[in-house]
Amino acid sequence: MDIHELRKHAEALRFTPQEPVRWLAPKELMRTAVKVGLAAVFADYSDKREIQGALEAGLLRAPLADPLAQEIWIDFVADLGDGFEATASVASALAADRLPVAGPAPLPRGSLLVLGGDQVYPVASTTAYEDRMKGPYRAALPSAPDQPLMVALPGNHDWYDGLTAFLRMFAQESPIGGWQTRQTRSYFAVELPQRWWLVGLDSQLGSYVDNPQRRYFETHLSPRLLPGDSVIVCSAAPTWVESDEEADAFNSLHWFDRTIVRTRFDRTTRKREETGASIRLWLTGDRHHYARYAERLADDRPGADDALPPDPRRRQMVTCGLGGAYLAATHRLPKALPLPPVASRIRQKDDPPPVFSLAPHTYPDATESRSLALAIAKPWSRHWLPRRNPGFAVLAGVVQMVLALLMNGAFALAEGRHNPVGALRAADGDDLLGLLCASAGFFVLPFVIGWWTGLLRERRPRAPSGPVVAVLFQLAVTAAALTATVAIAQLVPSSWNGLIYLAILLVVAAVVGASLGSQLFALWVLWTNRGLVAEWQMSGQSIDDHKGFVRMHIAPDGALTLYPLALDGTCRDWRLDEVADTPAPWARPVPATPSTVRLIEEPVVIARHDPGQPPPAPAEDPV
Repeated sequence: MDIHELRKHAEALRFTPQEPVRWLAPKELMRTAVKVGLAAVFADYSDKREIQGALEAGLLRAPLADPLAQEIWIDFVADLGDGFEATASVASALAADRLPVAGPAPLPRGSLLVLGGDQVYPVASTTAYEDRMKGPYRAALPSAPDQPLMVALPGNHDWYDGLTAFLRMFAQESPIGGWQTRQTRSYFAVELPQRWWLVGLDSQLGSYVDNPQRRYFETHLSPRLLPGDSVIVCSAAPTWVESDEEADAFNSLHWFDRTIVRTRFDRTTRKREETGASIRLWLTGDRHHYARYAERLADDRPGADDALPPDPRRRQMVTCGLGGAYLAATHRLPKALPLPPVASRIRQKDDPPPVFSLAPHTYPDATESRSLALAIAKPWSRHWLPRRNPGFAVLAGVVQMVLALLMNGAFALAEGRHNPVGALRAADGDDLLGLLCASAGFFVLPFVIGWWTGLLRERRPRAPSGPVVAVLFQLAVTAAALTATVAIAQLVPSSWNGLIYLAILLVVAAVVGASLGSQLFALWVLWTNRGLVAEWQMSGQSIDDHKGFVRMHIAPDGALTLYPLALDGTCRDWRLDEVADTPAPWARPVPATPSTVRLIEEPVVIARHDPGQPPPAPAEDPV
């Protein structure tokens, strides 16, 4: 059965399967905008992380499948609480006792599951968590004898209600199906075998590391770090990628590296001392693709854009936000990142900064990413903007109806008439040609303005302002709708009531706006290849295939191996299984045919930190 059939069994399932969020639907745009604004305001005045300082918190330890072997399997998934089919497909793969993977032998289920942020979309609430995250994950793994540990980081969507629902879901030490939660705050530190540590940071919508969070890591992590210890840092956003455009984006992570991991403050001597530990892996979601940056070593040949050969000594930065949300593009990723950038204003930073280069294997790859982005403007594609977001087409039609009435009034004034309907009736061939020229003019005008302004200011042509293009494109659509109405008016008998002409204008404007207006908006989104608008290229399509997660293995020899896994297609055919439970049995959806899982790239091996390497200079205690 499909999702529509499953929704009829919501009472038996104990949750309601949800469709993917239509991000360009007017309702979602408005609701998300309001929540974002409120979150930004209240984050400055009511920081829940400061309140969490009163809660008891300690070091976490993951259960080991074989304590004698001193090894562990770990899963990382992020951006998961969106449409049921994608979220449940990934959850089913995570829950498999031994996951068949094309290539290597079946991989055991992780004893530790790390949720890397944005566990719910579009905004956090108790109901949204139940329907979009907890329900699918509880159904995927109703119980497990080994009780794998689940830890979660809040992303920006988890923060949109001030973190209230997140703390109720993940910080009360209650189980979610077979997974067991143990954290009591929105951040955590987990002790792993072979002198590895896993850290989860709560950056609160890109903010600083708060004082209670700092004290937690200074108390439970820094004093335990020994020379040769290796750390995995999970954060809510890939600030290393964001540093390419915003020089200070990576500052908090770099401060944490220098001040908490590589050095610690000795309260006896009042000085900083080196720990001999090192961050070997940064993990994050937020961007809904897979991309890996590898550190350049001193013995690498010059050329920041060269593909680096595999080397266990390299530190790695991995983004994997494929847990269920819409697929994001990869073809605009920077090729090399000095971290922190030279322009960063952080007081203490590595000099020279280490450089991380983009690995050749991304998911989707750059070629497929470009092709997928173009689908938003292809009317024959199932991901065409108005087809994927019917509400947007309705909005475009309504906007065009309003603009058509205004432009009709302006046309009447230009013709010296006080009756707009009469102006339509009296229009002739010259008026029709004038309207056609006006439509073409509105379309061409922004490019002429940009070209001319560039010549005057910079002595070279430049692209016009994005908002100006969007507005003039819609005016061009309005002029085209008015032109079509005038042409139709020539065929309508003059004896007809004037309201009929007005109705024709509104119908034509609505139809032309919903189709041509949406199409020109989609073309503008493709043309504006930067900032938030560029993200609409993919979010507007809500692509629910191309999902995945990262499975990791710490071996008895201390090596960490990453297995980046992809589900090229999500399951759309489900069957119901009954789960015996008290006080009453319930039903869970199970994939009729499990999705095929494959490696995105060959496993990436990261060696444990070598304390024999000279450590970087210690950092001062920040003021």
